[in-house]
Amino acid sequence: MLHSPKRLFVGRALRTDRLGETLLPKRLALPVFCSDPLSSVAYATEQIVLVLGLGGLGMLRLTPWLALAVVALLAIVVASYRQTCHAYPNGGGAYAVSRDNLGVRAGLVAASALLVDYVLTVAVSVVAGVAAITSAVPALAPHAVGLSLVSVVLLTVVNLRGVRESGRAFAVPTYGFVAIVLVLLAVAGVRLAMGQTMTAASAAYGLVPVHGTGGLLTFFLALRAFASGCTALTGVEAVSNGVPSFEEPKARNAAATLTIMGALAITMFVGITALAVATHVRMAENPAQLVGLPAGQEQRTALSQIGLAVFGGGPAFYLLQGFTAAILILAANTAYNGFPVLASLLARDGHLPRQLARRGDRLVFSNGIVLLAAVAAVLVVAFDADVTRLIQLYIIGVFVSFTLSQAGMVRHWIRELRSLPETRSRRRARRSQAINAAGASATAVVLVLVVVTKFTHGAWIVVIAMPLLYVLMTRIRRHYDTSDAEAAPRPGGVTLPSRVHAVVPVVKINEPTLRTLAFARAIHPDDLVAITVRVDPVETDRLSTEWARRDIPVALTVLDSPFREITEPLLDHVRSIRRRSPRDVVCVFVPEYVVGHWWEALLHNQTALRLKTRLLFQPGVMVTSVPWQLASSHAAMDSEDRDPVGVG
Repeated sequence: MLHSPKRLFVGRALRTDRLGETLLPKRLALPVFCSDPLSSVAYATEQIVLVLGLGGLGMLRLTPWLALAVVALLAIVVASYRQTCHAYPNGGGAYAVSRDNLGVRAGLVAASALLVDYVLTVAVSVVAGVAAITSAVPALAPHAVGLSLVSVVLLTVVNLRGVRESGRAFAVPTYGFVAIVLVLLAVAGVRLAMGQTMTAASAAYGLVPVHGTGGLLTFFLALRAFASGCTALTGVEAVSNGVPSFEEPKARNAAATLTIMGALAITMFVGITALAVATHVRMAENPAQLVGLPAGQEQRTALSQIGLAVFGGGPAFYLLQGFTAAILILAANTAYNGFPVLASLLARDGHLPRQLARRGDRLVFSNGIVLLAAVAAVLVVAFDADVTRLIQLYIIGVFVSFTLSQAGMVRHWIRELRSLPETRSRRRARRSQAINAAGASATAVVLVLVVVTKFTHGAWIVVIAMPLLYVLMTRIRRHYDTSDAEAAPRPGGVTLPSRVHAVVPVVKINEPTLRTLAFARAIHPDDLVAITVRVDPVETDRLSTEWARRDIPVALTVLDSPFREITEPLLDHVRSIRRRSPRDVVCVFVPEYVVGHWWEALLHNQTALRLKTRLLFQPGVMVTSVPWQLASSHAAMDSEDRDPVGVG
């Protein structure tokens, strides 16, 4: 396996019939599908405090009330998606639910929203995780972009190894984060019960208001803070997308995992918010707002300040920061599982390139994983690994998909109720319909708030990106429909060509050329001609002399090229044959070297590649490559043969 870098990083290929072995128990499904919503509690409170700080210290009193509103919304969404898990045991993501119940267009809107959100999930999670690291070790702050890109690469490699493997890899950080936060809350509760005072490092800082307050201005700022706090809901839909990945009974295990996730997320979010209020955490979008912050000093994250206030600067604090950084980075795993699956469904329906529908060596959708990583990396670089700037683009896609999915579920239950008799099943369906209706209404209201409050702060990028992605998917589907229609077999089959004209380009006489001529003769075309282009008269004359001396039984035609161009004279010759006999077919046999090293590919076959590329656009022309394996290719093949699994 050491002879194959792919095997070293990805592992041995798995047979298709082993797909069942990749199914997840609840203990592994939780870190795989719920790392994003669980990790969101690390910065959701911080986002509320940041926005309220724009209005000065007085606005911070709204923090607990806004947190309660976020908790209520989270409980409604979790309850709504539990119904989706039971109603769509084969995977009821927003795309599938919206497509089946609201139509293809609604499904594509939901899909475009989710695809954008998944990319942002990776970027935001990784950058937030790196921010936790730099908060504990400020000297690493200048390297935030590099650390973020390394994290994306590591996540990509782990996910390419398979779903079950990524679950095992991410279980310790996920459960470690939950445990250390619960310990934080327990220690803080004991200290408060004992009458001890805990104060955040920023409690002594003043806050300079930069946003007007009073009346509607206060209300608008509160709405914006609530919208930022709703980042705690990101990733909730991932469980309903991944129901097929659960062990039997799939729907019940998925719903149970969703409930566990909701309970943990609510407990941690409420506890962290309460401690932020109790320790008087101060934060600002612009550090210049903080009166008392030393010049040039970076703000610590809210959770970091709480950890210092509760644990002090001892090992427990660094353990908290370590697990926080780990789960924030690994929260991107939710997107690594959701994006490729959604992309595969869209590809299967013809809305994305069909390569995204194929499973790779480890039975995961490898192309989707690589695409997600590439786009997320571009975002990290474009936004300079700044979590505050990236977070403004976040959650719009989440709430678009939430709203469409839950509206689709309401329509689903309406159809179900038409066929159910007055039994317990009917009452259960009505209850589910009411839960989904509440979810659709609540998320629709929040969607409007999020768009209005975040639009001018960067969310306009997402508002533009989603329609563009929607248009792209419709154009891809239109292209596939058109190409399939053009390629559909006509009645009576394909008419045989009248004649087959064989053409072999020749540069010099060697074994690859002679082998190509022999193969061309073996298929018995109606006529066969070897073509060389006179670029260097001396070389061409030498070739003609050698051709005659060897008595090669194929006519050699020499084409003039006053501008020393090789490809165009060959194309003109092929076109002339087609003009004389439009019903005939021209088959061009191109000799090619097969090399074993990437750098050798730069030294060979360049003319052949240009010629083949141009010939592909010529109607009635077939191109046949005749390979000649160099010794280096045999060495490369031998190393692959030593890999017991081979190339997947």
